[in-house]
Amino acid sequence: MLPALAGANVIYGLGMLEMGITFDLAQLVLDHEIAGMVLHSLEGIVVNDETLSVDVIRELGIGKDYMSHESTYKHMKSQSQVQIIDRRMREDWEIAGSKDAYKRAHDRMLEILETYQPPPLPANVLNTIQSIVEEAEKELVR
Repeated sequence: MLPALAGANVIYGLGMLEMGITFDLAQLVLDHEIAGMVLHSLEGIVVNDETLSVDVIRELGIGKDYMSHESTYKHMKSQSQVQIIDRRMREDWEIAGSKDAYKRAHDRMLEILETYQPPPLPANVLNTIQSIVEEAEKELVR
């Protein structure tokens, strides 16, 4: 890692195209997912008896079905979780409509724009804004 960025975990330029001249909201959604994967990787991988499933290997034995074991499912959830990148087998991807990552990102961007509700402002912020508006109105009347 570069010394200037050590510990910063800064990712710059999400959604930017053409050296920042163009901005694409769907590209932002896709870049956000990739940045999340990068940041998840920077956290490191925990390696211990539990994450290596040492007890499960002893319990089941070598060459057995570990995919259906509860511990595999539990630790699978600790991996990066993607929504845009499609990790299905090609045949399943084709059956599902063959949407590429950009198209899925575009669809997600439209969904976000149509459904996003910003969290409400705290009462003290609303009161401050109201007092600013009232002061401005008083100045207009003068």
